[in-house]
Amino acid sequence: MSAFLQAIGGSRAFGEWMIKRVKTRVGAQVMTAFIGVVIFIDDYFNSLAVGQIARPLTDRQKISRAKLAYYIDSTSAPVTVLSPISSWGAYIIGILGSLFATYQITDMKPIEAFLKIIPYNFYAILALLLVFIVAIFKFDIGPMRKHEDLAVKTGNLLGGSNKKVTGDLTNSLDAHPNGKISFLFIPIIVLIVVTISMMLFTGAKNAQSEGISGIFNTIANMDVNISLVGGILAVLSVIFYYIRLNKPKESFAHIVIEGTKTMLPAIYILILAWMIGSIIGTLKTGEYLAHLVTEWNVEYAFIPFILFIICGVMSLATGTSWGTFGIMLPIAIEIALVTDYSLLIPSLAAVLSGSVFGDHCTPISDTTILSSTGAGANHIDHVMTQLPYAFLAAIASGIGFLIVGFTHQLLLGLFISIAILAVVPFIYSLLQKKKLA
Repeated sequence: MSAFLQAIGGSRAFGEWMIKRVKTRVGAQVMTAFIGVVIFIDDYFNSLAVGQIARPLTDRQKISRAKLAYYIDSTSAPVTVLSPISSWGAYIIGILGSLFATYQITDMKPIEAFLKIIPYNFYAILALLLVFIVAIFKFDIGPMRKHEDLAVKTGNLLGGSNKKVTGDLTNSLDAHPNGKISFLFIPIIVLIVVTISMMLFTGAKNAQSEGISGIFNTIANMDVNISLVGGILAVLSVIFYYIRLNKPKESFAHIVIEGTKTMLPAIYILILAWMIGSIIGTLKTGEYLAHLVTEWNVEYAFIPFILFIICGVMSLATGTSWGTFGIMLPIAIEIALVTDYSLLIPSLAAVLSGSVFGDHCTPISDTTILSSTGAGANHIDHVMTQLPYAFLAAIASGIGFLIVGFTHQLLLGLFISIAILAVVPFIYSLLQKKKLA
């Protein structure tokens, strides 16, 4: 799909249209972050679609590919984990449904618990806020600063790498001069509409077969894998535009081959990452780390913070948020039931937050790999440039979970976490000005 969008001129047309309206690098970055937030259906779809839409604009404004990958990655998992109408939301709600039945929790429904978890999901919230802080206030730190300086001064968007990176079709396919913006957006709209419709349809069908009804039950029973075949219709719509073009510059076979070639490196890495994750699962690394949590004789107030750290380490080691959810959510519920039930929601939120944090730090995460692919960035460059931002959001989140654990005050923990996130860039800016002076 990405290859055809490039060949029919849809991506270039959008880039030319946006360049007339978005005059600054800040505007291009804010627009990219906004698009990432809007596409909340699935993290895979987000990673590839946002890159396809935003790359022409960010390239024109000399924004490094590493930074584009950061925007994509930090608006994929954090957005989907906060949205009940997403593949992640459906998966988590499904897990909570079975766990609530197992542990006989009847005072709230799974969807109600998920909605209560959202404001406690500190890392996801802070990661999204940090994206806009970076975009608006030019908060470039660590390796990201080097990539951005190189892009602005020399126009080299790849950080000095001379290697062809995954997902970059700029030099492989010539864009048709008669391309239109509709060539880009109609296929993406088809993908979004069909995917959402299929998710709701499969959810309603599965809920009806179980003798239940209601929108929340529909969401909880969605079959995301089947729903994502809506991508086939999106590809067919792109091919339709290709056929309509007068004398396409690229042959059909060449586009298919180039598009396939750009995805192969990502597929290789994903297969190897899944193999590593499977080996770690066989070794029961997750269960061992979880067992340590139950053995530690610590103050109950530290439970959300400890779960956040453990899930971060587990997700980092295994490369999977979903695997960490499956292992740690039951443990979080069991710990809360045995210790302090009022910490149930914060504990569940800590599991989700820690899992996403670890996912952002590991090079073997599927969403991290696909974010690099969507941005056309070097994969390791993306991982290294994202780390400082992930740790900053994690430190602020950890402090927030400590405050919630000791005070049981959501607003206080959230406010202090956000304050820390806001103060650090301000102090950094002052130090940079002092250094220049």
